[in-house]
Amino acid sequence: MTLFFIDPELCDRDGICAKECPARIITMADGLPQPVDQAESRCINCGHCVAVCPTKAFIHKNLKPEECIELDDIPSLTPEQAEIFLRRRRSIRTYRKKPVERTLLERAITLASHAPSGHNSQPVNWHVIHDTDHLRELDEKVIDWMRWIIEEKPEAAASMHLDMVVAGWEKGVDTITRKAPHLIIAHGNKKDPTTQTACTIAMTWLELVLPSLELGGCWCGYFNAAAVFWPPLQEALGLPEDHLSFGSMMVGHSTFTYRRIPPRNPARITWK
Repeated sequence: MTLFFIDPELCDRDGICAKECPARIITMADGLPQPVDQAESRCINCGHCVAVCPTKAFIHKNLKPEECIELDDIPSLTPEQAEIFLRRRRSIRTYRKKPVERTLLERAITLASHAPSGHNSQPVNWHVIHDTDHLRELDEKVIDWMRWIIEEKPEAAASMHLDMVVAGWEKGVDTITRKAPHLIIAHGNKKDPTTQTACTIAMTWLELVLPSLELGGCWCGYFNAAAVFWPPLQEALGLPEDHLSFGSMMVGHSTFTYRRIPPRNPARITWK
């Protein structure tokens, strides 16, 4: 099969697929969509062509209309619903001592994996620390990194209040991963310029989808900083040598229920 096939019985020859293709690899010839030269090498497999066709006439070799979710009968969110969906997000830092089933975490990650990425490169990889005891061992390595920073770079340590974190840890207070049962890391090839942004977007999607699964999450800055700079933690994580962690999130069942949405500062906007 060539890059795509057009069912001439269904195609209404409106040219929408050609107009919407971000790679501009579709042209209209004899009234039907046709691939341009080198279309296969230039195609980013985004699926716009299949998704936008109103008659299901467009069949991409890697994506068929029947593999897609139909949206015609699914109502769009109202602005009010979208506002509540986004603004109800909370950073969860208190977790129940209840493990989350792997299938539930996998579902959340699968949804987050639909986040956009540059050229649809989808460079995000996921590393899940599901074993809670192992996560606590990794926390210890984060503390070791903090002790090293306090000793070797006291000004940097002071700016991050690392002395308070370490002192709390020694008294049984965990402000690294907050005694969360699990940790999810988004990582990818550090030489790929699209990876960092893609990981950030995907992790944001992950945090947004967690409440729908009766879960909560919180970005884990201390852990991720150590994962970037502390070789003992990097070795313990075992990520591919050319990969870097671009985001860490603690995940679990929230202990408490939030009942109100606090306001935020007004948006700072400039117009020209």
